[in-house]
Amino acid sequence: MTGPRAQFRPEDHPNDHFLLTTVVGSYPKPKWHDRARELFEDETADFGEDEWAESKDDASRLITHEHERCGIDVVCDGEMRRNEMVEYFAHRIDGYEFNGRVKVWGHNYFDKPSVASEVEYGEQWLVEEFEFTDEVAERPVKVPITGPYTLANWSFNEVYDSEEQLAYELADLVNEEIEALVEAGARYIQIDEPALATTPDDHAIVGECLERIVDDIPDDVRLGLHVCYGDYSRIYPEILDYPVHEYDLELANGNYEQLDVFKDHEFTKDFAMGVLDAHTAEVESVEEIKENILKGLEVVPPERLTISPDCGVKLLPREIARGKMENMVTAAREVEQELDAGEIAVVASGGAEASADD
Repeated sequence: MTGPRAQFRPEDHPNDHFLLTTVVGSYPKPKWHDRARELFEDETADFGEDEWAESKDDASRLITHEHERCGIDVVCDGEMRRNEMVEYFAHRIDGYEFNGRVKVWGHNYFDKPSVASEVEYGEQWLVEEFEFTDEVAERPVKVPITGPYTLANWSFNEVYDSEEQLAYELADLVNEEIEALVEAGARYIQIDEPALATTPDDHAIVGECLERIVDDIPDDVRLGLHVCYGDYSRIYPEILDYPVHEYDLELANGNYEQLDVFKDHEFTKDFAMGVLDAHTAEVESVEEIKENILKGLEVVPPERLTISPDCGVKLLPREIARGKMENMVTAAREVEQELDAGEIAVVASGGAEASADD
């Protein structure tokens, strides 16, 4: 194994094969942490900045260690310091303002921001989060960051001539933030673009955004792109031209009905395939997850397969999320053992057969 993926293999990994396991990002927050946020936002409560900072630190430490106890190879803090994937960043980007909540689905509301003046990079967004998590973690840390296309698409644009122009301006800001993260020691960064598959005609815009994002980023920094929802056939294989190492894709929730999309044209990058359904409050069995992992080996060989949930799991009960992660890691390690023993024949994309010893 070579390239930016190799650095995430534990020195004491028990098997010859290595299926990298990781998380997408969000994780259920402890109930006491939600209560702490409520108190902090209550102007009548005696709960200030220091108490809120302590709660965030405690929650971050707790979830990071929970991921490690599950055996996950590359962890994060479950986004304990964030409230929502667009709101969080909009509050930190000069030029955004908020005018109230809008209903998005069911009983869920989203404080959709507006771009009221030219966007500028002011305070750092995630560096302190990464530094704290990296300090408390014993395993490598991934940093999820919402991509510029989604930040633009999920905002009201009151300034720029087009959403495309706004996305490019935001891409330059994301590049600044990633440079700061790399300077702080980050080596695995995931760019979240859930809006991509819902507006597939704009894949060229996302490609240009990514070109801006990766400018001057060192080669040893692993860059992933997370996409969920939508019709992947409308963006694949075009997205293979994007300057990233890995694509993290939601497939379990759709019962892998779109898996064949990625077999019609050779998948030339690393494939981070969702093997857990983030929308069902049931823990998949180890055997079921192993069957899902084998589906990934129909697309890429083991050295390019990453095992992860479909998406962030923040809406699940915490004990369910933890059970899913534990079984995911167990399944990955058992598949590695079966690959080592030559019990699994791998047929990767394009029909090229690989033995378990490759």
